[in-house]
Amino acid sequence: MSRPVTVGLDGSRESLAAAEWAAREAELRELPLRLVNVWTPVPERVVQAPLLGPETLRHWSERIPRDAAGALRRRHPGLEVSIEQLVGRPGETLAAASKECELLVLGSRGLSGIGGFLVGSVAQAVVARAEVPVVLVRAGQDTADEPGTAATGARPVVLGLDADSPHDAVIGFAFEEAARRATGLRVVHGWSLPPYYPYGLANDPGMFAELGRQDAVAVAGVVEPWKQKFPQVEVTEESRGGSAAIHLVDASRDASLVVVGRRIRRNPFGIHIGSVTHAVLHHASAPVAVVAHD
Repeated sequence: MSRPVTVGLDGSRESLAAAEWAAREAELRELPLRLVNVWTPVPERVVQAPLLGPETLRHWSERIPRDAAGALRRRHPGLEVSIEQLVGRPGETLAAASKECELLVLGSRGLSGIGGFLVGSVAQAVVARAEVPVVLVRAGQDTADEPGTAATGARPVVLGLDADSPHDAVIGFAFEEAARRATGLRVVHGWSLPPYYPYGLANDPGMFAELGRQDAVAVAGVVEPWKQKFPQVEVTEESRGGSAAIHLVDASRDASLVVVGRRIRRNPFGIHIGSVTHAVLHHASAPVAVVAHD
């Protein structure tokens, strides 16, 4: 049985936008779509409040995925859509549900006037625990370049590349997404001066240019085998001095999807995402895919 594309649904505008994105992604992958709604038992004092009995709350919780599934089936008539109602804490429950899917999609609130993601505790907990790729989607994004559309001149997929420690799972996911969308791939790597360089040499233009050249060669060496594997994907490579997070956030303004990595950590305590990925999640203005790797 095919593993589905799964979306966490709570009825918010962000989760409904995530469901639409996930439906289009499922069509591209020729996979079923699973809508997951997590029912969290409410405190007794809330249950006893007027008009908020347990039956009323459960009714609205069950109606959210049912209504969303009906709308998605009308817009995507060939897509297999299923509903699953789970009980528990949303972060832990969605992370556990991700073990049975190919891709997990969540909604994330946009920062008004700034652009980007306000990543809440649930999304952070899921991103930090899930070992399948997790995509965060915000409401109100431009859908012209969304998967499943026939738009020409689609925006590229952006890959945040760690050239010093590249990981096949992250790179392969970015190339596959670009190939599915029939669009280009923009590979972005930010580099900084090595800590052993003496103070003052940072202002030497010749040295800076040489370090940039060396880094560009390293990036090209990492990407070249993937370009041969995906000849249909037009690739541009950018080796830029400075903060990788800043460069990726800047590149996200013209991207259909930003792909970053996250190292899997078995320690059950704390949220382990990584500083670059954390910054991109909060500030990117395009959907962000976080791909876990060892």
